[in-house]
Amino acid sequence: MRVELSGTHFPLETLGPGRRLGIWLQGCPLACAGCMSRHTWAPHGGEPVDVETLLDLWRAALADGAEGLTVSGGEPLDQPVALAELLRGAARLRSAHPRHGSAADGLPADLLVYTGYEESELDAVRHAALAHADAVVTGRFRIAEPTRLVWRGSANQRLAPRTALGRIRYAPHLGREADGPSVQIVVTPAGASTGPAGPPAVRLLGVPRRGELSHWERWLGERGLRLRERSWRP
Repeated sequence: MRVELSGTHFPLETLGPGRRLGIWLQGCPLACAGCMSRHTWAPHGGEPVDVETLLDLWRAALADGAEGLTVSGGEPLDQPVALAELLRGAARLRSAHPRHGSAADGLPADLLVYTGYEESELDAVRHAALAHADAVVTGRFRIAEPTRLVWRGSANQRLAPRTALGRIRYAPHLGREADGPSVQIVVTPAGASTGPAGPPAVRLLGVPRRGELSHWERWLGERGLRLRERSWRP
């Protein structure tokens, strides 16, 4: 099984509790106004990757103490069969290595999925894709409805636990406002991913508050990193 991938990162610390493996799938037909990840919209703008390759990353992350897996995009539910296989495999590996991936609260590593679809929009195939998700954030990003709720981009979005682990792990966060950094900055050195003469690549990971992207753009500029392209602008 192959999946169209936008990117991965470990440790991710701004999309769910604890240190996590982040996986971003490529392709999104929803195209929410103000989305910070326009580069993930094109359905074939990423890299085809075997699901097993992503599970190898998850296995390594668990061994390194990952407290969870976050799958975002793009729109993960537009690749429902591959997503189902990814989450099924991730749950299996978590159970096979119970000593790995134990969170600071003593709970097993959890599986969190972001989707722009509402629960009422999910057909049987998309519902099945979420069978192993411990929690799901649902709903379009609405730029006119800002929120300070942790891990959500707009007030309409819902964080919904789906399993016993999800209910325990996410109960303290359902109404919690963000009290720390909401964006994680990752800089890839020049040439590392863009070719020998390519410039450094900067990734902003998380759910920025209103005005925060402009703040970080200025912050980077003050340190000599001026962005040539910005994924949140047409």
